[in-house]
Amino acid sequence: MGTPAYVLTVKSLPRRRRSISVLTILVILLMAIVLASVGIGVVRISPGQIFAILVKQVGISLSRPFEEQQEVVLVAIRLPRGILGILVGAGLAVSGAAMQALFRNPLADPGLIGVSSGAALAAVSIIVLGTKLFGGLFHALGFFTLPVIAFIGGLGTTLAVYKLSHFEGRIQVTTTLLAGIAINTLAGAGIGLLTYMTTDVQLRSITFWNLGSLGGTTWTTVGVVAPFILAAIIFILQLSRPFNVLLLGEAEAEHLGVPVEPFKRRVVILVAMMVGAAVSMTGMIGFVGLIVPHLLRLMIGPDHRYLLPGSALLGPCLLLTADLIARTLIAPAELPLGIVTAFVGAPFFLWLLLQDRRRGKFL
Repeated sequence: MGTPAYVLTVKSLPRRRRSISVLTILVILLMAIVLASVGIGVVRISPGQIFAILVKQVGISLSRPFEEQQEVVLVAIRLPRGILGILVGAGLAVSGAAMQALFRNPLADPGLIGVSSGAALAAVSIIVLGTKLFGGLFHALGFFTLPVIAFIGGLGTTLAVYKLSHFEGRIQVTTTLLAGIAINTLAGAGIGLLTYMTTDVQLRSITFWNLGSLGGTTWTTVGVVAPFILAAIIFILQLSRPFNVLLLGEAEAEHLGVPVEPFKRRVVILVAMMVGAAVSMTGMIGFVGLIVPHLLRLMIGPDHRYLLPGSALLGPCLLLTADLIARTLIAPAELPLGIVTAFVGAPFFLWLLLQDRRRGKFL
C-alpha cells in the first residue's frame, strides 16, 4: 500500500490564516496569564521582579530590588504551581478534543464519561489501602505509583465506556453519556465506601480529590507528572490528520488508509495516561476538556491540525485563570479549583445540550 490518503475537513486558505492567527494570540495570552498567575497573590511580585528572581537562579544579578520572601514564594510555590497548571490544563483540554473526535460526540469529556472518576477512584484506593495492599508497588515505583495507578483506573473506565457505546460499527451518543453517568455514580460510591475506612489525614486527602486543587504543588510533583502528560500530548498532536479523517466515519477512514482499531486503542491509552496523571496530582477538575475544544471550534473550525495545539494552549489559559480566581477571591483562604471550573462549565454544558436539542441532534 502507498501513503494513506487523508482528507482534511478544513482546506481554505483564509481559515488556515485565521487558525494560525488564533494560535499566535493564544501563545501571547498564555504568557500574560502565566505572568499574572505567578505575580498576583497575597505576596505581590512585579514582572520586573519576576525576571530578576529568575535570572538570579542562573547566577545573573540585576539592579531590580526584590525581597527574599518574594523569591521564596516565586521559586518554591508559584512557579511549580503554574507549571503544573499548564501541564494539567493542556492535558485535560487535549484529552477532551481527542475524545470528542474518537466518540464523534461533542459532549464527550474525560469528566462526563467517567474517565476522571475512574482515575480518582484508583488514586483514592492507593491513598487508603496503599500501605496494606500495595506496599511492594510503592517500593518498586516510588513517586510514580499514584500516576501509574490513576492511569490504569482511567484506562479501564475509558475502555468500558467505549465498549458500551459502540454498537454495529457506530458510537451511540446517548449510550455514551448514560454509561458515563453510571461509571461516575459507581466510582462515587466506591470513593464514599473508602471514606468510611480512612483516618483523619486520609480523609483530608480524599476531600482534596473530590474538589480539585493545584495547592501544595512542588517541583517533585511537576517532575512526576510532566513525563506522562508531555509524552501523551506529543503523540496526540501527531495524530491530527487521522482524527480529521475519522470525522467522516470509521468505514470511510478505513478506505482512506487509517487503521481504525489500532488508532482507537492508541488514543484511549494516551487519553488515560494524560487524565490519570492529572487527576493523581490535582484531583477532580471538570469541564476543561468540554469547554476548550468547543470554544476553539467556534474560532478556527474542526481541523485537528490546529484544534489540538490550540487546545494545548487554551486549556492552560482557562485553568490558570480559574486557579488565580480560586487563590485571590477569598484570600488569604483558597477556593477549591474544581468548584470554580464547575461554576463556569456546568452552565456551558447546559447551553450545549440546548443547542443540540434545537438542532435535533440530541434526545
